Amino acid sequence: MQRKLTITVGEEVYAGLHSRIGSGRISRFIEDLVRPHVLDEEMERAYAEMAQDEDRETEALEWSEATVGDVSDEPR
Repeated sequence: MQRKLTITVGEEVYAGLHSRIGSGRISRFIEDLVRPHVLDEEMERAYAEMAQDEDRETEALEWSEATVGDVSDEPR
């Protein structure tokens, strides 16, 4: 089910949407931008896709391993 939403944007943004996206496709464009920020399953899917990127995961592991030495067990 779709719901109608009224939003307010500046004139330049409105003109830019019409010129770059097209008047019949603005709603879909905005939904595609917003969806990952408000729906958990989209975020989970995005994280799963990132986890499949082996280069990115290798870089993240190297970074996290390098920062382990920054943590001290000494009391403050």
